[in-house]
Amino acid sequence: MPKTKPLAKTNQLQTSYKMEPHSLCSSVETSTQHINTIIDLISPYHHCFTLLLVASLAATLFYACRRKAPIYLIDFTCYCPPSSYRLPLAMFEENQLYDNMDPEAVSFQCKIMAKSGFSEQTSISPSLAQIPKIKALSFALEEAETMMCSVIKDLFEKHNINPKAIDILITNSSVFCPTPSLSAMVVNNFRMRSNIMSFNLSGMGCSAGIISMSLAKDLLRVHRNSLALIVSTETLSLNWYTGKVPSMLLSNCLFRMGGAAILMSSRVQDMHKAKYKLQHIVRTITAQDDQSHGCVYQQVDPENKEGISISKNIVNVSGDALKKNIASLGPLVLPLKEQFLYLFSIIRNKIWSARKISMYTPNFNHAFEHFCIHSGGRAIIQAVERNLRLRKQDVEPSTMTLYRFGNISSSSIWYELSYIEAKGRMKCGDRVWQIAFGSGFKCNSAVWKCVCDVKSDTATAWRDTIHSYPVDIVRTN
Repeated sequence: MPKTKPLAKTNQLQTSYKMEPHSLCSSVETSTQHINTIIDLISPYHHCFTLLLVASLAATLFYACRRKAPIYLIDFTCYCPPSSYRLPLAMFEENQLYDNMDPEAVSFQCKIMAKSGFSEQTSISPSLAQIPKIKALSFALEEAETMMCSVIKDLFEKHNINPKAIDILITNSSVFCPTPSLSAMVVNNFRMRSNIMSFNLSGMGCSAGIISMSLAKDLLRVHRNSLALIVSTETLSLNWYTGKVPSMLLSNCLFRMGGAAILMSSRVQDMHKAKYKLQHIVRTITAQDDQSHGCVYQQVDPENKEGISISKNIVNVSGDALKKNIASLGPLVLPLKEQFLYLFSIIRNKIWSARKISMYTPNFNHAFEHFCIHSGGRAIIQAVERNLRLRKQDVEPSTMTLYRFGNISSSSIWYELSYIEAKGRMKCGDRVWQIAFGSGFKCNSAVWKCVCDVKSDTATAWRDTIHSYPVDIVRTN
C-alpha cells in the first residue's frame, strides 16, 4: 500500500498535465467571446468616444493657448550720475543769482530746497550748472543719450544679452519728445533688429514707468516667448524754468537727473533666472475732474516763459487718486479679514451716518512686505504714509531715494527697489507694491512677487553710499 499511493498521485498529476492545454484553449476561447461581446456592445458608440476624445484634446489646447503667460522681471539697472553733476544748495543759490534771476524767485526756491528733504548729492545736467544756463536741444539729446545708453549697456553686460535678442522696446520721457524718438535713438545706438516692436511714451508724467510696464505686459502675453526692454527717464536741459511764477518754480526745486532700464520676459527659460514675477497692474486716471487735470500742467507764464505748474492741491488730488486706485487693487491683494473689516466699517458708517466714525484703514502690511512710493516730494510720501498708516521702515526706501537722488520722475520706483535689494532685505516670496503718481492726474500700482533670494549687488546706483543709510533728515517747516 505505501507504494501504490505515490503511483496514484503520479498518475493524477500526469493526467492534469495532459489536460492543461485543453483547459487553456477553452479559457482563451471564452475570453475571446467575452471581448467580442464587449466590442459588439461598444461599437455603436465608438463614434461618440472618438468625438469626446477629440473634444477633450481641443479643450486642452484651447486652455493652453488662452492661459495667461506669466510675466517675469529679470533685472533692472539705475543711472548713477558722476559726482561732478552734483547740485549742492549753495551752488544752486549761486547759479540762480549769477544767472540774473529775480531775487524773490531765488529766495523762494532756496526756501523750498531747504525743506525739500534733499541731500547735497542730487544731480542735474552739466548744461544747467553753467553760467549762464544753456537750454538747447543738443544738450537735451546728449543728456538723454548719456542716461539711457548707460543703463542699457550695464543691463546687457550684466546678463550677457545680445541687443538683437530684444523683441519689444518701450521708452518713456514725459516732457522731452524729440524726432526721431528716444526709442529710435536706442535702436540706432545698439543696432537692434529691424522688426523690433518699438514704442515711445510721452506726456504721461511720473507714472509713465508703470504705464510702460502695463504696455509691455500686454505685448508679452500676445507675443509669447519674448523679451521686453523698458527705459524710463526724464531730461532737465530744456525744462528748467527761468521765470517768476512760484508754482512753476517748484519743478526746479524737485526734479533731478536719473533713469532706469528694466528687462521683462514671457519666456519659459527665464523663469529660473528672474528676480520677480508680475502679480497685478492697476491704473487709475482722474482727468475727468478739472482740478485733477490741471494739477500738474505745462504752460507759459505772462512773460512767455515755458514751464510746468504744480498746484497747491497736489497732495489732496493724489490722495483722492490713491483711494480710487486702492478700491480696485484692494480686493486683489488684501486678505479676506481686512476686506471684511473695511466693508463692515462702510456699512456701519451708512447706518450711523450722524456719528463721526472714522473709516477702517486696511493693514497693507498683511498684503506686502515692501513699498516703493514715488518720491515726488516729502509731502507726497508723508501723505501716503499717514493715509495708509504705514511704518517708518515702510517709507524708508522712498524717503532715502528722495534724499539721495531727488524726484527722478518715472524711474524713482526702481531706485527704491534697488535700495531694498542693496540693503539685503528682499527674500523669496516677498511682495512689493510700487505706487506712482503723475500728471493727468494718475495713480498707478504694480505688484511684484520675489521668486528668489536677491543678493546685495555692489554694481547699483547705491554702490558707494548704501552703508551710510538710512540717515536722519532734519524736518524744516
